[in-house]
Amino acid sequence: MSFQEYLKFLTRMFVQYVETPKEERRQRKVPRESWSSRWFGAIPMSIKLLLRK
Repeated sequence: MSFQEYLKFLTRMFVQYVETPKEERRQRKVPRESWSSRWFGAIPMSIKLLLRK
């Protein structure tokens, strides 16, 4: 991908973001993972499952 193509892509994405209404942008937000999963991956989840048994 050349620099011009990349710049066009970024410009298109920015314009699309600016043109969408604020309410619609807020609805698209995906809930975040728990902090333990985000920082340490699947290890805390596997430990929790082992302890529950």
